[in-house]
Amino acid sequence: MTENPGFLLTLFAFLITIGLLVFVHEMGHYLVGRWCGVKVETFAIGMGKEVVGWTDKHGTRWKLCMLPIGGYCQFAGDMDPASTPNEEWRKLPPEERNHSFQSKSLWQRSAIVFAGPAINFLFAILILAGFALAYGQPSALPVAATVEAGSSADKMGLKVGDRILAVDGDKVDRFEELQQKITLIPGQETRLLVKRGEQQLIIEGAVGVVKVKDRFDNEYPMGRLGLGGLVEFREVSLLEAPVVAVERTIAIVDMIWTTLGQVITGTRSIKELGGPLKIAQVSGEQFALGLNQFVFFVALISINLGFINLLPIPMVDG
Repeated sequence: MTENPGFLLTLFAFLITIGLLVFVHEMGHYLVGRWCGVKVETFAIGMGKEVVGWTDKHGTRWKLCMLPIGGYCQFAGDMDPASTPNEEWRKLPPEERNHSFQSKSLWQRSAIVFAGPAINFLFAILILAGFALAYGQPSALPVAATVEAGSSADKMGLKVGDRILAVDGDKVDRFEELQQKITLIPGQETRLLVKRGEQQLIIEGAVGVVKVKDRFDNEYPMGRLGLGGLVEFREVSLLEAPVVAVERTIAIVDMIWTTLGQVITGTRSIKELGGPLKIAQVSGEQFALGLNQFVFFVALISINLGFINLLPIPMVDG
């Protein structure tokens, strides 16, 4: 077991993670807002009282605030950081009014709003593309090279050489995809579409459950079939890397969506969802494990942040 990181390391890693991703998110709003001709009055990282700041030549106040959670872009015409419309904007002179958020067309306002989540996804894709270039892409087919005796795969009747085509109706093309889907459904009944020789079979059964402990002694339930695959990594070209990164991002979003659905239906504990304290804990742990693990974790949180901000839930932006 790896020793848990101390408070200072955890705090440092958390501030880097949140500060960087909030900056990236709000920069998306800022850049598209400026592109649409909207004046940005405030660009803030953190909440509460200003600690340090400056005003640029465009009249934007850039500031770092006392509470290092969240951030915001306040546009001309906003009453507060939550972008509540201030009706006083209608009384402004035409030149100033034309630079307010409310004066812009629907498509421009929509572009400004969606720019934050979009740039979080793009940031994560850039990181994942770098990993694909550095380490390659798993290329193994979802074929059972081994079937562990007594495992759920064995009890379901899976055999060596079986190729899994789909899990609960979702197509799988790589062994990695099969692992990702099974991991999310510990103990649940599943329906597999299997190719055996020239036949296609439907095989049903319960996914096994294993309690996995990480190096910091945190325990998580994970689904397991007991199949072994011959996973190999192939090199990825510069042109292919963004495609691989987009595919991985989509797979991660699918995992987030599946997990949320399981929490809503009660098949997964809400305790497995993490707020700021959980993010802080895991930030420190991943930072302690090394740069690669920490950077990959930042990409995961960036995808989470982008996804959450696309949900129709008020007051989650920033």
